[in-house]
Amino acid sequence: MDSNHETTTTKPEGLEQDELIIQQHREIEKEISDSILLIGEKEELTSLQTEYINDPVYLTKIQDLNKKYKCMRRARPDGNCFFRSFAFAYFEYLLDHNEEYKHFKERAIKSKDELISCGFTQFTLEDFHDTFMEVVNLIGEGQHEKLYDTFNMQGYSDYVVVYLRLITSGQLQKDAEFYKHFIEGDRTVVEFCHQEVEPMFKESDHIHIIALSTALNVGVRVRYMDRGESSEAIAHDFPEGSPVCVHLLYRPGHYDILYS
Repeated sequence: MDSNHETTTTKPEGLEQDELIIQQHREIEKEISDSILLIGEKEELTSLQTEYINDPVYLTKIQDLNKKYKCMRRARPDGNCFFRSFAFAYFEYLLDHNEEYKHFKERAIKSKDELISCGFTQFTLEDFHDTFMEVVNLIGEGQHEKLYDTFNMQGYSDYVVVYLRLITSGQLQKDAEFYKHFIEGDRTVVEFCHQEVEPMFKESDHIHIIALSTALNVGVRVRYMDRGESSEAIAHDFPEGSPVCVHLLYRPGHYDILYS
């Protein structure tokens, strides 16, 4: 056989076409996502009606939401929407609740050492914690517009998300005996954290919300807009029984902020 002869493998034409379609779909999704602000301006809930104009199930639930909430604020649908929505909604709430802000700031300062005690390295945490505290300090300055602008600066905004993901991971690992019952498949809590919690762009589920709200002692109410039989978007509170200060709207795969 000629040593210079090159053997090539070709994929079936249909498979190549499928891969091309998938790649184009991902590029379109990314383009749409990148065109949306990380945290949007407040808008009327009626804006949702245009998205579901031909969907009577969702329209009924939007009408119910309109009776309970004044407006909403969208977050970029990039897989980080729960953490980003939670952070902005809670920080915005703290602007008008100074005593709670002081307690939260103390917890935020101590959180780095708590995470180190959970096994995270100081080198890993340092930059994320420093940036997180910079944003937390903006609350004390009482500047809503500056806080909003900062959350739309990719560097600051993403570092806040990363740090909240680490706090969530730390809480899951600290109470692994409890949380292991929520994890599907043959995975340990540590494996779940490495695969589903700590990486950016990984979507969040109940377990993330329970862990973060517990770690920070922040009451979160999530309204679930789904295809259930109820005419309202059912509310779930985390942790159960806690006073609620953050209101979020969940639609399949995505979280936004609600204002009552």
